[in-house]
Amino acid sequence: MMKKKLITIVLGVMLCMSILGGCGQTETKQNDTATSNSGDQNNGTTEEKELVGTIDEIKDFMFVITDNDDTPYSFTFDKKPKGLENISNGDTVIVKYTGTISEVDPFDGEVISVEKKK
Repeated sequence: MMKKKLITIVLGVMLCMSILGGCGQTETKQNDTATSNSGDQNNGTTEEKELVGTIDEIKDFMFVITDNDDTPYSFTFDKKPKGLENISNGDTVIVKYTGTISEVDPFDGEVISVEKKK
């Protein structure tokens, strides 16, 4: 009886690991492709981008913006970006940044400015 339970548990764990492992590989391939494509387009230069959304949270080292599709993005910074001191939670803003953003990966770039949308 215990042997059947042990086998069932082991098979269940193996099934979960195979499902999670497969999902991780797909995401990694997509991120690698996106990174290599952006590198080809930039040719070694940093391109300024914009994101429009609503401020959800502001801390001393980061802030979170939710775009129009309800996707949250975290922006981290070492030095407070220009205009952030005039922003509060709930404001609709335009964030100018370089680098790449992702809803699951940490922000890789620099926040240039944050300004309230008119």
